[in-house]
Amino acid sequence: MNLTRKISVLLEMIKFKLTVFAMPFAFTGAFLAAGGIPELIIFFWITLAMIGARTSAMGFNRIIDWRFDAVNPRTEKRAIPSGEVNLKEAWAMVILAALLFFFSCYQLNRLTLLLSPLALGLTFFYSLTKRFTSLCHLVLGVALAFAPLGGWVAVRGSLSEFPFALSFGVLFWVAGFDTIYGCLDVEHDRKAGLYSLPSRLGPKNAFRLAVVFHLLAFILFTITGIQMGLNYFYFLGLVITAAALFYQHLIVSPTDLSRIHASFFSMNGLISITIFCATWLSLATS
Repeated sequence: MNLTRKISVLLEMIKFKLTVFAMPFAFTGAFLAAGGIPELIIFFWITLAMIGARTSAMGFNRIIDWRFDAVNPRTEKRAIPSGEVNLKEAWAMVILAALLFFFSCYQLNRLTLLLSPLALGLTFFYSLTKRFTSLCHLVLGVALAFAPLGGWVAVRGSLSEFPFALSFGVLFWVAGFDTIYGCLDVEHDRKAGLYSLPSRLGPKNAFRLAVVFHLLAFILFTITGIQMGLNYFYFLGLVITAAALFYQHLIVSPTDLSRIHASFFSMNGLISITIFCATWLSLATS
């Protein structure tokens, strides 16, 4: 396999395009901290840090889960189980991406660097949690909640005045969509002895809990706008966010998961980008 093909396989293995989930929230934190567009060099290092963190975390996830993936019909064709990528290559990607993340944090400021092991460690820890707790979806939420916090600290070098409602909103937003996505693997998780809310509660109750998580997320995003004094552009963005959240629960159900990829990928990418753009427009017109 040539180098270009290998890189393409690695990027597909970690679903690189889904960086769109967390990165806009990092930018949201940075823009709020700067009261507008941050310095270009800070924006640059935040971007590299987010790419490094997610690449490293997803690569780690694929490595430690490859045996489970190999016996799951949904994931058996992933790059490592299928043999397209070997473990040495995957580990090299994880390590290089982690170094990129730490170096980018070093280029930003001291507090960003000090927080970086905790932020990356949480993303690694998430990959282990399905082995012992059904709250794994919330752990993933905590890990991604570091995105807006990290963006804020990258600009300010301090946690002072940070709108923690934003990070808690991200936490419950992620927990909600990951709980829904976990319904795809209920039978496999039960057979493999893995933990998830759908496998423990059943898909029907898991869907109900996901609704609660998403309601909490919307409330917390609203509190963020009020706390930060954002204008009507932000709240118009929240209307779109509410519609996207509702649509997720409209097109999938415990008995029909056929459109779950539209729910998981399209709607959640739309939500993160919408909140960032709405924040940017609000700051630009205030």
